Amino acid sequence: MSSDTIRLRVESDITALPAAQWNACANPANVLDGIPQAKIENKPGNPFVSHEFLSALEESGTVSARTGWHPQHLVLEGEDGQPLAVCPAYLKSHSQGEYVFDHGWADAYERAGGQYYPKLQVSVPFTPATGPRLLTRPGAHAPTARRALAQGLATLCDMRGASSVHATFLTETDAAVFEAEGWLARIDQQFHWTNQGYGSFEDFLGELASRKRKVIRRERRDALANDIEIRWLTGKDITEADWDAFFAFYMETGSRKWGRPYLNRRFYSLIGERMADRILLVMARRAGRWIAGAINFIGSDTLYGRHWGCIEDHPFLHFEVCYHQAIDFAISRGLSTVEAGAQGEHKLARGYLPVTTRSAHFIADPGFREAVAAYLERERAYSQEAQAELATHAPFRQDTDEP
Repeated sequence: MSSDTIRLRVESDITALPAAQWNACANPANVLDGIPQAKIENKPGNPFVSHEFLSALEESGTVSARTGWHPQHLVLEGEDGQPLAVCPAYLKSHSQGEYVFDHGWADAYERAGGQYYPKLQVSVPFTPATGPRLLTRPGAHAPTARRALAQGLATLCDMRGASSVHATFLTETDAAVFEAEGWLARIDQQFHWTNQGYGSFEDFLGELASRKRKVIRRERRDALANDIEIRWLTGKDITEADWDAFFAFYMETGSRKWGRPYLNRRFYSLIGERMADRILLVMARRAGRWIAGAINFIGSDTLYGRHWGCIEDHPFLHFEVCYHQAIDFAISRGLSTVEAGAQGEHKLARGYLPVTTRSAHFIADPGFREAVAAYLERERAYSQEAQAELATHAPFRQDTDEP
């Protein structure tokens, strides 16, 4: 692939690209001759980089220039005019909804007389889940296409007068591409559960230390006291009334936790229309009405937990709905991983272990870049030490003879 046969362009509306063209890059293993294989093989790929999810964010108005997320998607076209690669990118006037915090960088740069915003963000808005960002059709051109996208982002930064570009929750492959282009590497951690071929939740509990098993069993029992029942809703089982109930949970809990929830009611209707088979709602009912719920997205081998909410407080119900039920579902579907979202060392005691998350950062100002690089070197050392320390507190049995 030569530079004479390709061109980069910027799209401010993802719907300018047909879903089949975007998805052929975003989840190439699931598209054959333009036909989504997910419809016949039930292989959903990564749900968050799909055209269905990203377009729902834009069409609902959740993501827009008005909300400080101005789409600037890169499209790499071949000589036939067809997309070879795409990259979800946004010009931003703030640092909200990203989960990789750079508020301190912004403050330091502006105190030094610089202008941190606008900046470019390469991510899935409001979604702290690792996944591909340099999205390419399969083929020999893919490595070159990824590099071209990374270089294009740096050029776009200059064209838009942005201070920086931030690519977050990267796969190892994409992180390596950005690092090879001279971007600064950053690491953090999340807590993920890994399926070791368990046949049931009890099989999983059998791998835990005796005391940890007892704690989780008690949590699960107490969470369902007061005649609470749990239901899994996915696909056509999810109705608009269910979305109404879940949105009420989201607004109630999100307003207390974050101050201003990011997503609106229309977003949920759109994803319900377009990707219900890739959604799992874990809903809790008491006295004939829904009282709590968590939304999860189903990938090819991963269940992604996103947010939860409730209108009644019950001991341990959060742990049951968000963590234990997610494990149950993953085991039932043969999924290898549960990603339960950002932060939360309390997940460790429930079998979710620390894993490394990656981001990459292009800083246009050489002096500011040098300062950020020094900070990141110290931060990486601390993060690696903290992750190693946390791993020593894993709940799994150390002695295989332990009952």
